[in-house]
Amino acid sequence: MSSVLWTPAPAAFQSSNLARFSTANGFDPRDYDTLHRWSIGDPGAFWRAVWDFAEVVGDPGAISFLRDDNAPMTGSRFLPEAKLNLAENLLRGDGERVAVIEADEGGHFQAITLAELRRLVARTADGLRAAGIGKGDCVGGILANRVEGLVALLATLSVGAVWSSCSPDFGAAAIVDRLGQIGVKVLFAAPRYRYAGKDHDISGRLAEILAAMPTVTALVLTGEPSAKLDCAADCVSFDDFGGDGPLTFERVPFDHPAYVLYTSGTTGAPKAIVHRAGGVLLQHLKEHLLHGDVRPGDVMSWYTNTAWMMYHWLISGLACGASVVLYDGAPILKSADGLDPSPLWTMAERARVTHFGTSPKYLATLAAENYAPGRLHNLSPLRSLLSAGAPVSPAQFDWVYEHVKRDMIFASISGGTEIIGCFLLGSPIHPVRRGELTVKGLGLAVAVMDERNAPVIGRQGDLVCTEPFPSMPLAFWGKDGDERYHATYFATRHEIWTHGDVAEMTAYGSGVIHGRSDTTLKPGGVRIGTAEIYAACENFAEIEDCLVFGAPVEGDEEIVLCVKLNDGYALTPELAAQIRGAIREGASPRHVPHRIHAVQAVPYTLNGKRVEGAARTTLEGKPVKNMASLANPACLEEYRTLDRSKAA
Repeated sequence: MSSVLWTPAPAAFQSSNLARFSTANGFDPRDYDTLHRWSIGDPGAFWRAVWDFAEVVGDPGAISFLRDDNAPMTGSRFLPEAKLNLAENLLRGDGERVAVIEADEGGHFQAITLAELRRLVARTADGLRAAGIGKGDCVGGILANRVEGLVALLATLSVGAVWSSCSPDFGAAAIVDRLGQIGVKVLFAAPRYRYAGKDHDISGRLAEILAAMPTVTALVLTGEPSAKLDCAADCVSFDDFGGDGPLTFERVPFDHPAYVLYTSGTTGAPKAIVHRAGGVLLQHLKEHLLHGDVRPGDVMSWYTNTAWMMYHWLISGLACGASVVLYDGAPILKSADGLDPSPLWTMAERARVTHFGTSPKYLATLAAENYAPGRLHNLSPLRSLLSAGAPVSPAQFDWVYEHVKRDMIFASISGGTEIIGCFLLGSPIHPVRRGELTVKGLGLAVAVMDERNAPVIGRQGDLVCTEPFPSMPLAFWGKDGDERYHATYFATRHEIWTHGDVAEMTAYGSGVIHGRSDTTLKPGGVRIGTAEIYAACENFAEIEDCLVFGAPVEGDEEIVLCVKLNDGYALTPELAAQIRGAIREGASPRHVPHRIHAVQAVPYTLNGKRVEGAARTTLEGKPVKNMASLANPACLEEYRTLDRSKAA
C-alpha cells in the first residue's frame, strides 16, 4: 500500500485550473483517467482546448491535428495553419505587474515590471534587426541567469529568430561544441560572472570561442565595460545595443524553430535539439496551468543556469501571469562556520515564492546540514515544491514534508531536454504518494514496456510514449539531423518514443523512475536500476556524494559503488557493511555492490548530472569521447586506477 503524504482539499476539485479545464471540456474532475484517455485519444481536440483555456495570443487556424498513419509519431502535425510568437505570449498582460525578480548569492534583489521588460526587449530587438537578424537566424548566449539573458532570449524570439544559450562557466570547447554547430550570427556574452563568492573573468575564453565561430558578426557584452576583445566581430555593450522603438512580434508557424538545446554529450558531440515555438508554448502552458496550478500573481523559481531546459521551462511561467525569479550564483555558500544553505530560502521568503524548483542533490545537502527551511523561513505563500534532474528517494519525500512544509504539493517531475517538458509530474487534485511521481502528463501516452513491447504495471521496463505530442523535437540540427533523431528515440521501437529511462507504473496511475537505461546494471543478467542504491546512500551522514556503475568481470558484471565521504569519516569495514545492509534492505540482495571505493570526487556533466558511463569507460581503460561535456573531467583519473583488491 502506497503511503499518502498529502491530499488535496475538496475545494481543489472546483477551484483548481485542472478542475476548471476538466469541467469546461465535459469531464468530471475526479475522473482523471477518463480525461487523460481523451487527451491522447483525440489529440487535436485536447491541444486546441489547451490553446483556448490558456487564451494563447495568435491564430490557431482551422485544423487542430493532421495524423500520418504511416508515421504517426514522426509524421503527424499539430495546428499546421497556426501563427504565433512565443515572446508575444510571454510578454502579455498588465504592464504594471512584476514580471521578473532578479536575485543573486550576494543578496541583490530587484523587481522588474512587465512594462520595463517589454521596453528592454524592444530595444534589443531593434539591435538584432539592425544586425541583420530575421526569421530562422540563430542568436546565442553565454550568459548568467540575469535579466540581460532573458531580454536577449525574448528579443530573439520576437523577431522570429532562434535562441540557444550556454552558461558562462562552460569551457571554450564545450561552448563551441554547442553554439558552433548552429551558425550563430549574434552572440550575447558575459565576460565576467560571480559564483560561490569568487569572481571569474572569461574574456580570454570568449576570444578563443569567437576565433572558432567565424559566423558571429556581432558580439554584445553584458556587465561592466571590459578590455576590448581581439575578434573580427563588431563588439558593443548591451546597454548600447539597439535603440528605442515599438515592440513588435513576427508571428511564425507552429513548427517554426524557437530554441536549440543540447544533450549532455558524454558519448560524442552534444546533439543539437531543435524545439518548435508552438510545441514549447502549449506544453509549458499545460504543465504550468493544469499540473502546476499556476495562477496570475504567483511567483515561480527554479535553481538553474541558462543552459538547462528548466530555465526555458521556468520563464514560460510569464505566459500564465506569474512572476519568475532569476537567481544567479551558488545555492549554498561556504562561511567561516561551514556551509550556508540559506540563499535560496532567503530569496524565496522575500519574493513570496509560490512554486519552488530544486533537485534531489540540493535536498540531500540540506538534510545533511540539518537545515530546516520551514522552521527558519516564512514560507506561507509556498504551494508547490518541485524537483527534477534525478529520481527523488522515498526518504526525501518524508524529509520535505517534515522540514519544509506539510501543507503543499511536492511534485517529483521527470521528462527531459528532448521534450522540453515532463512525461510524469504533479497534480493539484491527486494525493502525493511517497517516492512516486504523481501522474502521467495530459496529452502524453506514457507507458512502461517490457522486452515483449507490452505495457506492464508493477514491473520495471522502458519508459515510452506511444502517441505524438507537440513538444517532440522538430529535428536535430545539422547534417543527417532527421536520421540521427530517429536513431536516438525510435530505433528500439518503430514509431514509439523510447525515452531511455527505466521506470515502473503503479496501480494508482503514478510512476517510479529507477534510473537511465544506459546506466542500468545487469549483474547475473538481471536488469536493475540505480535509483534504489542512491536512495540508500543518501541516508548516511558519512556520505557526501556517490556514484554507482557496472564493471565487467569474467563474462558478467559486478556493481561498483564509489563514495565521496564527508570530512572526518573513513571507509571502514563497519561502514561498508552498514551501506551494504541498507541497500539490501531498501532495494534487494541483487543491488548490493560487490565493491565499494572511497573517492575524492564524483564526475558530473555541465548540466549537473552524474556520469556513470564515463567512470565505467575510464575504469576499463578506454577514452571518454567528449571530455568537454564534463564539469570536472580531471577527477576521472582517479577512476582509472581503482584497485579491486583494495575495495571495501
